[in-house]
Amino acid sequence: MALSESEIDEQLAGSDWRRDGDSIVRDVELDGFTAAMALANAVADAANAANHHPDIFVHGYKHVRLTLSTHSAGGVTENYLALARTIDGLTANG
Repeated sequence: MALSESEIDEQLAGSDWRRDGDSIVRDVELDGFTAAMALANAVADAANAANHHPDIFVHGYKHVRLTLSTHSAGGVTENYLALARTIDGLTANG
């Protein structure tokens, strides 16, 4: 079930994630292409394990944009916020 605007805003407060319509987005700058690809693959593994499939865009050789949304639920869900927190852990370790 999609969360309300205030629930989403509250959970995103102080994080690196931002709202973009019915999605949440995070941009990450890494040390280089190899690190960007490693993050993309780690996110893909975590997302697949959670049965979610975010958009992962590697660009400018060391930048990754991650977009999470649930089209079937019509907005951002708690499951995507949980995946965002998992991704935050991956970026902290990388």
